[in-house]
Amino acid sequence: MVIILMGVSGSGKTTIGEKLAAATGGTFFDGDDFHPEANIQKMHAGIPLTDEDRLPWLQRLRQLIEEQEPKDTPTFIACSALKLSYRHILDPDDAQVRLVYLKGSFSLISERLHARHGHFMPESLLRSQFDALEQPDDCVVVDIDQTPDEIVTDLRDKLGL
Repeated sequence: MVIILMGVSGSGKTTIGEKLAAATGGTFFDGDDFHPEANIQKMHAGIPLTDEDRLPWLQRLRQLIEEQEPKDTPTFIACSALKLSYRHILDPDDAQVRLVYLKGSFSLISERLHARHGHFMPESLLRSQFDALEQPDDCVVVDIDQTPDEIVTDLRDKLGL
């Protein structure tokens, strides 16, 4: 089973994905590691990515999903997956991919980004992510106004892990 942890930057995708993988014996991949260098440079410069910029990145993640789907242990992938069209690229056939939306308010996530250091995604791009976000209605939703351990426990229950 492949589980995509989606949400805007700063919603906790990496933290929760790493904790879920450790708790379940699964594998974790950070979608940010699959961005082409040009995308990272654009974001680092405070320039929002376009759909065209994201396409090669999403295609690389889709390839990863196809490689991971047959495995017996869960695979967790952190990926913003902001738009429905992006989610269709990641899971075009509604295979064994589960979507988890880490949902939080702009103010909470802004505070988190302000405190985060060493990431290429600047706080200034958060508004563009919220503007692009098409909230899913066909997924597991978790409010991120909890501790990471509480979120992991909640998700393990909801996902049957």
